[in-house]
Amino acid sequence: MADFDLSEEYQDLSKTVREFADEVVAPVSTKHDEEHSFPYEVVSQMADMGLFGLPFPEEYGGMGGDYFALALALEQLGRVDQSVAITLEAGVSLGAMPVYRFGTEAQKQEWLPLLASGKALAGFGLTEPEAGSDAGGTKTTARLEGGEDAKHWVINGNKEFITNSGTDISKLVTVTAVTGQHERKDGSIKKEISTILVPTDTPGFKAEKAYNKVGWNASDTHPLTLRDVKVPEANLLGERGRGYANFLSILDEGRIAIAALATGAAQGCVDLSVKYAKDRRAFGTNIGKHQAISFKIARMQARAHTARLAYYDAAARMLAGKPFKTQAAIAKMVAGEAAMDNARDATQVFGGYGFINEFTVARHYRDSKILEVGEGTTEVQLMLIARELGL
Repeated sequence: MADFDLSEEYQDLSKTVREFADEVVAPVSTKHDEEHSFPYEVVSQMADMGLFGLPFPEEYGGMGGDYFALALALEQLGRVDQSVAITLEAGVSLGAMPVYRFGTEAQKQEWLPLLASGKALAGFGLTEPEAGSDAGGTKTTARLEGGEDAKHWVINGNKEFITNSGTDISKLVTVTAVTGQHERKDGSIKKEISTILVPTDTPGFKAEKAYNKVGWNASDTHPLTLRDVKVPEANLLGERGRGYANFLSILDEGRIAIAALATGAAQGCVDLSVKYAKDRRAFGTNIGKHQAISFKIARMQARAHTARLAYYDAAARMLAGKPFKTQAAIAKMVAGEAAMDNARDATQVFGGYGFINEFTVARHYRDSKILEVGEGTTEVQLMLIARELGL
């Protein structure tokens, strides 16, 4: 993959998901977007295809693939429906991946086969009303109670913008919580942040009313309330006090996945614009014959191509065991901006029709903005890139 020449296996996967996206996802996308309804029937078929198990070993119910395979699938889904794509992305890279990366063998055996099957979804409970990129703002707490033989965590707090947390098949949310604090040498207090597995049927756990969002209307997103939520001590995920560090590494990987999704959205806008420019006539010819339109679409293609190269590079580094944090940040930023810029230009190409919600470019226009915000804003990516430059 170093020269970006996809193997036959990768090509077959991409082609299969592309056909599924065009034939199954696209026809129902407008309906689910308008109704703000979760596409259970689509997710069920994705589960049957094994998409939720793509990067996990077969011993845990996965497909034995890798993270790049997941990224290729996300790109193809993102072309036609970002809500469906983010459901897969969050379910795998944010929901199941923390268990795979940091879980005990018992935790993996309990949760991964279910999550990899796609019959259940998991969420990633990091963001809070006053804490996202700023870990120091974390206010959710977890304290150990009980005797030596029956210790349990008691969790209290609130989470915001949690994907896949309130569907009928949502079964788990991994939450960050303050489990203690330490005094630094300078006298300041450092919070000890850990991650804990919380099954969604635990008393005291509540997914509040879903958000009324600008876009991603068929994606499930809720604020969460945790009130005296009790889970066994064994539900600690990874080493105590390493929760935020572990989540940051998950986000590094997730940025590759988001970049792939955004690349798909950018390419989808190109494809739609090319077709429309060939069909739509104005001033006696197809509008694609007008240089103002053809140059606009050519620039859109350049953005999508650049975004694809960026996430391919980051994925290649990741799979080779090389440092990839900066490349993932670059890919996420470049692809997110490409998706938003291409959605804006595609809307312009379509004219008045681009402002009608039943047209896919209008949905991309609404959906793409979050790609410059979620899983680390553009400004956070710039901060990471600048830090790597020693600035």
